[in-house]
Amino acid sequence: MKPTDTSEFINSLNAGVFAQQVGRALSDVAAGVVEHSKLGQVTLTFKLKQIGQSNQVAVSHTLDYVQPTKRGKKREDTTLDTPLYVTANGLELFQTNPTDQLFKPEQAPVVAREV
Repeated sequence: MKPTDTSEFINSLNAGVFAQQVGRALSDVAAGVVEHSKLGQVTLTFKLKQIGQSNQVAVSHTLDYVQPTKRGKKREDTTLDTPLYVTANGLELFQTNPTDQLFKPEQAPVVAREV
């Protein structure tokens, strides 16, 4: 099995919304660290569980961050699940390429007439 493409994996979670949430959290925490000279933290957690007896896993992804403020800190966490396939290319949203042809020309149910 090939290693999972990390950027594709992150972008697949929650239809790309998770990647946007991580980007926003990183920016907000970094801004708070610079503005208040205090420590901030962004934590990503992934838990994987097989779905039935299939080659799919439910990826539970959690974003947890602590943003420093003037008089304390602001904390937020969010957790959602995304089903992914375990393939020869690592974890993927689709088991096969959804843009592939369903049939090869020689397997088509209706053979084209030659003119």
